[in-house]
Amino acid sequence: MNPSTVNDQASGQTAQSSEPQNVAGVLAEAQLLWDELRGLGVDRIRLAALETQRAGDSLVSMLISGVMIAVLLLSAWLGLQAAAVLLLIENGFAPSSVILLTVAANLLLTLILFGVIRRKSRFLQFPSTLRSLQPITPERPDVGKSS
Repeated sequence: MNPSTVNDQASGQTAQSSEPQNVAGVLAEAQLLWDELRGLGVDRIRLAALETQRAGDSLVSMLISGVMIAVLLLSAWLGLQAAAVLLLIENGFAPSSVILLTVAANLLLTLILFGVIRRKSRFLQFPSTLRSLQPITPERPDVGKSS
């Protein structure tokens, strides 16, 4: 028998015996990768569910605040009308001044509720979910950085 043939047969046997181990290792790696991918999917679904709940809460707060703003603006309009009528009927400022003070307080409360709506509106855009769906870019070292 040729010595090179013996070496080829021996290396063929070694490759064949290590092949099942390589396949098992690849299968284990694929299973780990699948488990990690499934875990990431579950995490993103949980994040979307939490942000949906937060968006719902924000929407309810905004709707309630909007209704309150509508009521306050209506009462402010009615107060302005009452003040104008009282101002024309009476030449004294006491009753109309009180009504105008009430109108000013209503308008101030309207501005405060508008601020609440504005602050809550950013939660309707799902910022964390959108950020988690963006691809991760590797950080590049500053090329032009000088010491």
